[in-house]
Amino acid sequence: MSKLSIVERNKKRIKLYNKYKNKHDKLLKIANNKKLSAEEQFQARLKLSSIPRNASKVRIRNRCLVTGRGRGVYRKFKLSRIAFRELSAIGQVPGVTKSSW
Repeated sequence: MSKLSIVERNKKRIKLYNKYKNKHDKLLKIANNKKLSAEEQFQARLKLSSIPRNASKVRIRNRCLVTGRGRGVYRKFKLSRIAFRELSAIGQVPGVTKSSW
């Protein structure tokens, strides 16, 4: 189990990302538009830099929903490999069966 503060920090980053997502996309579109003047592109870059750093998508860590573990997380299930194995063994993960040959 990860420290609660780290899990909460990640949740805060997810909220910030969702809050600034539209603004970031619009400003990036303006900044990368070669048809606009250099001054307009520069102003868009300045506004982009004023967005909080924790609102960036790359700062969000994929974490297990059950344990908060940050390593070995399956994206499809949002579970760590350990929690996935435990839950699938007791039949809690739909569509997953134990293979044997």
